[in-house]
Amino acid sequence: MAENADAARAQPSLYRWGQLAFGIVCMVMIANLQYGWTLFVLPIDAKYHWGRAAIQVAFSIFVLTETWLVPVEGWFVDRFGPKLVVLIGGLLVGIAWILNAVAGSLTLLYIAAAIGGIGAGAVYGTSIGNALKWFPDRRGLCAGLTAAGFGAGSALTIIPIQKMIAGPGYEAAFLYFGIGQGLVVMAVSLLLRAPRAGETPAAQAKISQTTRDYAWWEMLQSPVFWVMYAMFVLVGAGGLMATAQLAPIAKDFKIDAVPVSLIGITLPALTFALSIDRILNGVTRPFFGWVSDNIGRENTMLIAFGLEAIGIWALSAFGHDPVMFVILSGVVFFAWGEIYSLFPSTCTDVYGVTYATTNAGLLYTAKGTASLLVPFGNVLAQATGSWRAVFLVAAAMNLAAALAAPLVLRPLRRRHEAALAASGPSGPVLGPQAASP
Repeated sequence: MAENADAARAQPSLYRWGQLAFGIVCMVMIANLQYGWTLFVLPIDAKYHWGRAAIQVAFSIFVLTETWLVPVEGWFVDRFGPKLVVLIGGLLVGIAWILNAVAGSLTLLYIAAAIGGIGAGAVYGTSIGNALKWFPDRRGLCAGLTAAGFGAGSALTIIPIQKMIAGPGYEAAFLYFGIGQGLVVMAVSLLLRAPRAGETPAAQAKISQTTRDYAWWEMLQSPVFWVMYAMFVLVGAGGLMATAQLAPIAKDFKIDAVPVSLIGITLPALTFALSIDRILNGVTRPFFGWVSDNIGRENTMLIAFGLEAIGIWALSAFGHDPVMFVILSGVVFFAWGEIYSLFPSTCTDVYGVTYATTNAGLLYTAKGTASLLVPFGNVLAQATGSWRAVFLVAAAMNLAAALAAPLVLRPLRRRHEAALAASGPSGPVLGPQAASP
C-alpha cells in the first residue's frame, strides 16, 4: 500500500493543472473590483461632489473586508472544500457592483464596498489556497500564476470600461460588468475541489519546507509570522496607494490625457499606464514566484522590494514626463505584485499544507492593514501640496522590507527550523481545526 501511494505521488494527477486554470479564471473575474476602481473615482466625484478622500474610504473598506475575513473563509475551505465558498463569493461580487451602479449616498457606496470585499476575499483566498495545496513542487510559480489572474485580469477591460464610462456612464459599467463577472465566478466554482491523497507530488527539494503542519493558533505564536506580516504591510501600502491613486496622480501631474507612443502603440498616458501596469502586475507574480522556487524566498524579496523602492522614488522624480510616467509606473507595479506569490508560498513553506488556506489567509490580512494608509496618501499630498512626500515614504517602507528579508526573516526561519528539528518529527496538529474534512 505504501509503495503504491509513493508511486502515485511520483506521478501527480494532470487534473491539478485544470484546477489551477479554474482558479485563475475566478481571479480574473474579480480583478476589476480592485484594479478597475481608480477609473470610477473621478466620475463618482464629478456627479456627487463627495470628495476624493471620502470616496477612497470605500476602497479601504473593500480591501479591509477582502483581506481580514479571508482567514474565516479559509477555515470553511479547509473544512468543506472550495466549491461552496467560491460560489457564494461570486454572488456577492455581482451584488456589490450592482449596488455601486445605484449608490446615491456614501453609505450605500460603503456597504457595496464591504459586500464586494467579502466576495472577492472568498474567491481570492480559496484560489490561492487551492494552488498552494495542489503544487508543493512549484508553490511559488503556481501561487504566482493564480495571483497573476487578479493582478492582470483587468488589463483587457480597462479600455472597454473607460468607453462605457464615457458613453452610457459609470453606472452602466458597474451594472453590466458586475453581473457578468459574478456569473462567471459562480459557474466556474462548480468545477473546483481540493486534492486527494496521491494527487500531489513531493515537495520542492530546492526550498526548505516544514515537516509539520501548524494550526493557525500555533502560527500566531511564531515570530516568523509577525515579521512576514510587518514586511507585507510595508510593501503592500505603497502598491495600494499607487493602485488607488494612479488616476488622480496623473491628473494632478497634468499628463493623464497626453498621448504617449511606445512599442508601436499610442494611447493617453493614463490609459497606457493602466494597461501596462495591469499586465506587469500580473507577470511579476509567477515570474518572481518561479525565481523564488530556485534561489530562495528571502533572496527574491531583497531583489523585488529593492526594485520597488527605486521605482517609487524614480516615479516621484521623473513622473511628470508622460513617457516616464508610463514606464516607471510599470516598474512600480512589476516590483509590487510579487508579494501575492512570495508571502503565501513562504507561509506554507514554514507552516505546512493542511491548514494552508487559513494560515495564508491570516497573513493576507496584512493587505487590509496596509489599505488603512491609502486615504492618508491624499491627506499627506494635500498637506504638502504635492505627491512627493507620499512617494518618498512609500520608497522608504519598501527599502526597509527589502533589508529585513535577509537580515531578519532568514535568521528567524533558520531558528524555527532548528527548533523543529530538535523537537523531532511530528504529524499534523490535532484539535478543533482537525474536525471533519
